[in-house]
Amino acid sequence: MQYYRYKTAEVSCFYKYLMFSYNVVFWLAGAAFIAIGIWAWSEKGVLLDLTQVTRMHGFDPVWLVLLVGGVTFLLGFAGCVGALRENICLLKFFSTLIGFIFFLELTAAVLAFVFQDTLREWIRDLFLSNIKAYRDDIDLQNLIDSLQKLNHCCGASGPDDWNENLYFNCGKDNPSRERCGVPFSCCVHDPANPVVNTQCGYGIRDSDGDHSEFINVKGCVAAMEAWLPRNIYIVAGVFIVISLLQMVGIYLSRTLIGDIERVKFNM
Repeated sequence: MQYYRYKTAEVSCFYKYLMFSYNVVFWLAGAAFIAIGIWAWSEKGVLLDLTQVTRMHGFDPVWLVLLVGGVTFLLGFAGCVGALRENICLLKFFSTLIGFIFFLELTAAVLAFVFQDTLREWIRDLFLSNIKAYRDDIDLQNLIDSLQKLNHCCGASGPDDWNENLYFNCGKDNPSRERCGVPFSCCVHDPANPVVNTQCGYGIRDSDGDHSEFINVKGCVAAMEAWLPRNIYIVAGVFIVISLLQMVGIYLSRTLIGDIERVKFNM
């Protein structure tokens, strides 16, 4: 007499622990981003006075850090716990959220391509509004300085945009030492001189003429537009890698959901 052994449905350990390993990195990264954001706010005294959050006029980069950290932590938590506990609800939440983020990325890319002029004006207005708040937030100040130094640019459309800032305005009644100047990040850097002169832009716009020998006269919006075509392969590569990681996450979660549902069906 022959006996036949039928293979019962089971959850794949390979996919289960691959899903866990895939998400534990994002879980820890999300926790690190949240910790960095909280530390940054504590250094600025925001945690002692939460009303400072509503009084900030410019864009606070800490918000972006906390947003990325929160979403990453949430995804990592749902993926890790969902895989280990074989929880269908958490796994479905994980795959749905990643799919929604992927849809938003595609939508943003299409809209940016179709409405290029509108996007350009929006970036310019955003830059100008943050120029006004340049001295109000140290994180925003460092962000603008880094952007101007990396792109060798000054202001949104040019150095005169710094008239929007209270300290750099060229008004005759402006008592600031930085009157009619620009931040040091606008200055043309001399590679032979490693010492940064933080006062190099003082009063530079107080006289007419060509200042290109001393400061960058190109606007940052135009500089970023020129940067994109030169680095299109890098940008495309980054987006492809991010998209592949998202697709892998969706595939792993859907595979686990299928295994779990088959096991429950056969019970």
